[in-house]
Amino acid sequence: ADIPLKAPQTSLGNTAHYLDAGYKPLYPFGHGLSYTTFEYGQVELISESLRAGDSLLASVVVKNTGSREGTEVVQLYIRDLVGSTTRPVKELKAFKKIKLQPHEATQVGFKIPVEKLGFYNEELKWVLEPGDFIVYIGSNSSDLNEKKFRLVE
Repeated sequence: ADIPLKAPQTSLGNTAHYLDAGYKPLYPFGHGLSYTTFEYGQVELISESLRAGDSLLASVVVKNTGSREGTEVVQLYIRDLVGSTTRPVKELKAFKKIKLQPHEATQVGFKIPVEKLGFYNEELKWVLEPGDFIVYIGSNSSDLNEKKFRLVE
């Protein structure tokens, strides 16, 4: 009689805790605890096309949706989608600490000079390459709202 082959349902003991635990951190960078909750609106940009010498002007409305006063650190990250060298997925460029009363909302703005979007290339020269970028604003490196913009020559 033919016996059907089945994959084992339990581990064979050939596992490694750190390899099998997944790739996401338990707490993302910037994570914090609070006695209240915050809600972030959509990221707004003054311009979605920037040149050298300009500044990225980005803002977001943050609202305390809880019943207690709270302090929040609003974080801005940038991602360069394509570069001549491999770029980080997210780079923290700015942050602001705000305090809000229950159900209070405020607009948090950031001004980032375009020159801060540059990096050292393979020849160790500081370059500012045109291309597509994403600005992220949120409470930590995982919970973010985003908007695309372009750096042109």
